[in-house]
Amino acid sequence: MEHLIALTAALLLDLWLGDPRWLPHPVRMMGSLIHFLESRGNKGSLRRFKGVAMVLIVCSVVFVITWSITALGYHVHVGLGVVLESFFIWTTISLKGLKEASMNVYTPLTESDYTRARQHLSMIVGRDTEHLDESELARGAIETVAENTSDGITAPLFFALLGGAPLAMLYRAVNTCDSMVGYRHDRFYHFGWASARLDDVLNWVPARLTSMLLLLLEKSTFQTKREAITLLVHHSKRHPSPNSGWGEAAFAILMGIQLGGENRYFGEVSMRPTIGIPFEKMDAEHIKTAHHFMVRATLYMTLLLWIGGAGIEVAVTWS
Repeated sequence: MEHLIALTAALLLDLWLGDPRWLPHPVRMMGSLIHFLESRGNKGSLRRFKGVAMVLIVCSVVFVITWSITALGYHVHVGLGVVLESFFIWTTISLKGLKEASMNVYTPLTESDYTRARQHLSMIVGRDTEHLDESELARGAIETVAENTSDGITAPLFFALLGGAPLAMLYRAVNTCDSMVGYRHDRFYHFGWASARLDDVLNWVPARLTSMLLLLLEKSTFQTKREAITLLVHHSKRHPSPNSGWGEAAFAILMGIQLGGENRYFGEVSMRPTIGIPFEKMDAEHIKTAHHFMVRATLYMTLLLWIGGAGIEVAVTWS
């Protein structure tokens, strides 16, 4: 129950304060450690082995520090332990930050200020944005929200229930390793392999659970839930990531739009399979619709965790 109270308090803190820049944020500290280890280990031979060592070191340091601080808090008083857990879990959630980042694209789009919209989108995606029109700018923002609803919100909450702040922080450590070194180009191809694969493993259940909850509990453009879920399973496999496709497919099906398609990276065209059926043409307003489904997914996951956690508590009490 302490984990449930802490994760709920953490979510409320994120909705209220977001990610304040004045806070000495643990994720930034993780990033500094990852950069330090990468700059020294990502050279010479045995890069894949060094990458494995890097992610194990980062996870171990983060887990041990978080566990030690929260355990000490609980030893002093259960209330202090819950407060410390709430703080740590809060730093793993990015609902408000994700909404603000995509709203920075939405607002100039509604004012037909495509130059500013392209600048803001370039801060949250890796693709070239210089020549994107309104529909493509909206697609970039929607895909960011869809992919990160699990990564940045529901997955940390899921692991917070399973193992409290230490496990939520360990998840965030893996996710940060993946975001910094888990790329397939030459520099990180071998060194980032372990980070990318471990991130795929940890996100496997939360990504699918989040998407299924959305399609089961929200009204989609399809007549039956069976049609929507069949399309979700089929189209989620089109994405190069084993997990991100589930979020994109769920959002696309619910909104009746099509994601994926042509992207440019450093001037080179990259064709990604399309996801969803385009009943509507994307525009700026679909970004706000994506926010709606992001909040709903968070609500559904939190309720599910409370039901599951309370059920476990009752079972343990009875036993």
